Amino acid sequence: MSLRLAGRLASRELRGGLRGFRIFLACLALGVAAIAAVGSVRSAIQTGLTQEGAALLGGDAQLEFTYRFASDEERRWMDETAQQVSEVVDFRSMAVAAKDTGTERALTQVKAVDGAYPLVGAVTLAPDIPLDNAFAGADGLPGAAMAPALIDRMGLTVGDRFALGTQEFVLMAALRHEPDGAADGFALGPRTLVRTEDLQASGLLAPGTLFSTKYRLDLSRGTDLEDLSQQAKEAFDGTGMRWTDARNGAPGITEFVNRLSAFLVLVGLSGLAVGGIGVSAAVRAYLSQKTETIATLRTLGADRATIFRTYMIQIGLLSGIGIAIGVTLGGLLPLALAPMIESLLPIPAVFALYLQALAEAAIYGILTAFLFTLWPLARTEEVRAATLFRDALTTARALPRPIYVVTTGFGLVLLIAIAAWFSGSARLTIWTSAGLVGALILLSLSAIAIGRLARAGKPAARGRPALRWALSAISDPREGAASVVLSLGLGLSVLAAVGQIDGTLRNAISGNLPDVAPSYFFVDIQKDQMPGFTERLESDPSVSRIESAPMLRGIITQINGRPARDVAGDHWVLEGDRGITYSTHPPENARVTAGDWWAEDYSGEPQVSFAAEEAAEMGLTLGDELTVNILGRDITARLTSLREVDFSTAGMGFIMSMNPSALAGAPHSFIATVYAEEQAETAILRDLANQYPNITAIRVRDAIDRVSGLLAGLAAATSYGAGVSLLTGFLVLIGAAAAGEPARRYEAAVLKTLGANRQRILFSFALRAVLLGAAAGGVALLVGILGGWAVAKYIFDTSYTVIWPSAVGIVLAGMVVTLGAGLAFALRPLAVRPARILRASD
Repeated sequence: MSLRLAGRLASRELRGGLRGFRIFLACLALGVAAIAAVGSVRSAIQTGLTQEGAALLGGDAQLEFTYRFASDEERRWMDETAQQVSEVVDFRSMAVAAKDTGTERALTQVKAVDGAYPLVGAVTLAPDIPLDNAFAGADGLPGAAMAPALIDRMGLTVGDRFALGTQEFVLMAALRHEPDGAADGFALGPRTLVRTEDLQASGLLAPGTLFSTKYRLDLSRGTDLEDLSQQAKEAFDGTGMRWTDARNGAPGITEFVNRLSAFLVLVGLSGLAVGGIGVSAAVRAYLSQKTETIATLRTLGADRATIFRTYMIQIGLLSGIGIAIGVTLGGLLPLALAPMIESLLPIPAVFALYLQALAEAAIYGILTAFLFTLWPLARTEEVRAATLFRDALTTARALPRPIYVVTTGFGLVLLIAIAAWFSGSARLTIWTSAGLVGALILLSLSAIAIGRLARAGKPAARGRPALRWALSAISDPREGAASVVLSLGLGLSVLAAVGQIDGTLRNAISGNLPDVAPSYFFVDIQKDQMPGFTERLESDPSVSRIESAPMLRGIITQINGRPARDVAGDHWVLEGDRGITYSTHPPENARVTAGDWWAEDYSGEPQVSFAAEEAAEMGLTLGDELTVNILGRDITARLTSLREVDFSTAGMGFIMSMNPSALAGAPHSFIATVYAEEQAETAILRDLANQYPNITAIRVRDAIDRVSGLLAGLAAATSYGAGVSLLTGFLVLIGAAAAGEPARRYEAAVLKTLGANRQRILFSFALRAVLLGAAAGGVALLVGILGGWAVAKYIFDTSYTVIWPSAVGIVLAGMVVTLGAGLAFALRPLAVRPARILRASD
């Protein structure tokens, strides 16, 4: 009976329309829409990757080897298994072109293919010619296709000649599209596409040089990929083969998309939390207007439960409307923007209405609305029949009954658990949630402190009426100062944290490097080239330092006889192959922290020295056995020492170093780092490239710029999510300003009656807005700095420095936003005649 009565009362209350709930609906809808949109785009990309897995991979399955071609036996297995096999060789090299103004050189990522390429999809060239015609070349030279960015950088046109190593090519076309390009991952240089057979005389694929081979398989319809995967792993056990198939044709991209979308959803949750503050404030303001109605109902015999259910049903229905609007916007907006998004993405995406993504956003919205409306609704129980005065709710006790506190805590835990489940990253969710809760607590305490400081500062403002009025308003709990600090402060906190983290990353990558980083990395230096290479650099006074070391690559396959991932999990060292060197003595830039280095003439069982920090993260200890696959051969070495390796200098550093006899006979090349004055870099590159065409030079500054560009894109995506939080905070601020307009109208009327002019009253309104904005911005800055420091220290393990331009911008943004909202809702109160306001209040 009570529930039915509550429903009837709620329906009558709703007949008044949505007046007073526009900000409520906007805050909830905006937060839900942001999460739904991110989830929809993620689902579109995931669907595209799944449907186009074979095209992205370049076949139904792929076997990849490091720095070697498949053996005859391995190739025989592929030919027997697949209908067709395509071989792709991938490596970095220098493209060199002789021009009238001099020689142009640029780093390029070379893809060498066979006649079967591509097994799936098609290569798009400009001019639009068949790929075979492009490879046919002209004037007796083989042909090639280049990425437009590389063509522009080198100043080439179709028909021009360029060299890779010692082999000349004719540029036949610009490479517009590779069907398998997205799966290739991050590259330091634009693409050049050639035939593998045309590189035989280039000197670029000699034994020991750095390249990888990928064998794409075209399988018969209905092949069980899981079963074939197991067969391949058994057949190629101990060869260092890595298997990928069309079920996840671009695993790196999939993982990146999942992690980025999870992070953006959590940023969206921050926006939803900001909206929750607005929702809570709207409910509190609405119920304060219903105090007399509630008291009247209590007089007529309505019990606590009936009152609570009446307004719970009403707020629940309104929340449903807001969530429905958000889900609709979040689902339709990606569809409307699909052409633009698809043009920006380098990977396929299938845009549609994804019910799972929309359902996740709705669940987030339901739980957020529940958490932020429960306490204001609980206050309705405190209105008694005799409490027929306006301020009943504002004078209520701080906390509701224990049952509501416990329920709120349970709801918060449930929200965090669901967010961890949906995002797939419990650690990131817990850290983000802890940061949000901590920020809310800090902002709440700050709002209280600001009110008390304003109250304490009023005596000092005597003789300054505008300031005194502003401080009086800030100290009054009915003026909504807490809502301003909480909503705007949390939105600015998210933006401040993003700005600090972005700046910290940029500083870590580029800010500290120019003083210590080498000018160039040179790779693929053959052993017989090292004397001449070193002589050229040592005779140059502009070169301050040269470091060189033998260079091999290997994959850690086992630890103490067990699969490496079973022991060390998904540690980054196990993601693909890692650099390995050998030496008779410890490197000069590394310090042995545990164990002993092998003797200079040691020739016993293989021994390995490991980077100390990474060993600790992987759970390795002295005496462990590591099995490393190098060029298809398993080498099991005992861990005999740990080294402190500093990778932050961008200099030479290896995770693993072995005794020389362990790698005796293994084909390999050398790597070198060169520290030189910037004005001498061009001459060094010219001389070495002319003398040793097979050597590849990687300019460190260019690599840093490329990584910084990638980070800029990530920071932009994150800033958009943080912008939603800030926009929601601005809506809450507008709601608070609108709700306070009657109080400002009455205040202006009283002040005018006492002789104050409009300019002084307006200045007082502006002053309180600026003070609140500065307070919100200052607290947000503190939260952002703490967040940036925590991420720098505990996630990126790098030093932290406050990014002051971003910090100052946050404080100024807080002041400008509150000033704009405050003045927007201060003009009408100033225009009203005092007599009408004072008569109405009687």
